[in-house]
Amino acid sequence: MRQASSSGVHYGAGRDLAQVVTTHLFGVCPNNSGSTFLRKVLATCRATWNLSQEGQNAPGFAGPVTFRPLAPGEPQPGLLWAAVPHWVDRFADPARYDWPRIRRTWYFHAWARDSGATVFYTQSLQYLLVVDELARRFRNAKFLFMVRNPYAVCEGICRHMEGLPTRVIARWKARFPDRSLPELAADHIVACLSLQRRNLEAYGDRGVFFTYETMCAEPERVARAIQALVPEIEDLELRRRVPVKGAYHEMLTDMNARQIARLGAGRVAVFTRLFRKHRDVLNCFGYDLL
Repeated sequence: MRQASSSGVHYGAGRDLAQVVTTHLFGVCPNNSGSTFLRKVLATCRATWNLSQEGQNAPGFAGPVTFRPLAPGEPQPGLLWAAVPHWVDRFADPARYDWPRIRRTWYFHAWARDSGATVFYTQSLQYLLVVDELARRFRNAKFLFMVRNPYAVCEGICRHMEGLPTRVIARWKARFPDRSLPELAADHIVACLSLQRRNLEAYGDRGVFFTYETMCAEPERVARAIQALVPEIEDLELRRRVPVKGAYHEMLTDMNARQIARLGAGRVAVFTRLFRKHRDVLNCFGYDLL
């Protein structure tokens, strides 16, 4: 089996990463919150083993995924996986995950820039629900907890959903005839923020918490906090250019104002009305109603 290519990239296939990896680092944050950028940046570090996609996208992942229906006749949860309580229950059910098999799958597909890397990093949407399992199942598990302004998150979700094929949108409307897309998006991000608050209460001492906004405004401070948690990542540099989501390839930039402006005053008012009854959750992370 191959271990390294001519480009100097080293592969987990053919290596016993169970003996090599001393720290498992997990990115825990809602979708549309900057996690892809963070994953791409961490992959530039010499000390990290990485996956080319989210953990749930690794071939052979033995657990529920957001890109397939969880039951016959339902749409795939996608970016709204936390908007439906029984979906949350399924993603949170420990019996639905085969962690030994998942670990083997992740290790097989992992790659590193340095053969001496000792930190395995991955992130995935549903990690918000299984932090306790990750802490229990993986050696020296540590966490990067992140959230983002819920208005910007909802804009990204709505823009993506509204760009889906007509047949997919029709399936969603048939499944949720009494709930609009903004309502589903708002329910989703509120549920995610509530889950993150619970994670911080239970596991905050095993991780670092920061917001997307702080990462963009003060990348050096966030990098130092991550390095304090995982000293092996000594070459972490957040203020850099990495390719994210196809054509998006630019320096770390706070996109909130641009995305919220796309909502327009009317949709901002809709989200504010929906968020008002969950004001305590937003306030917990320093977010105000617009």
